[in-house]
Amino acid sequence: MDKTSKEVAEWMVHEIRFKGILKQEDAIVYIKSHFGEQFVYVNANGHSSISKEVIKLFRKMHAGTIAWEREGFFWASV
Repeated sequence: MDKTSKEVAEWMVHEIRFKGILKQEDAIVYIKSHFGEQFVYVNANGHSSISKEVIKLFRKMHAGTIAWEREGFFWASV
């Protein structure tokens, strides 16, 4: 059964609510191995990133209850 962007976004929200934080690099490794390569891409700077569709759904799901920490490259509960 194929995984969906919604399932990936739900996992991200759950991880942050459970652990309080999710590092981008850890999320990318987990997403690749548990959901598939299709949810990760290499951005213009040559860095691995989570697909735009997943991030869009993730933002919609958390509705402002999770913040991105740009300096540390992680999300955390607010």
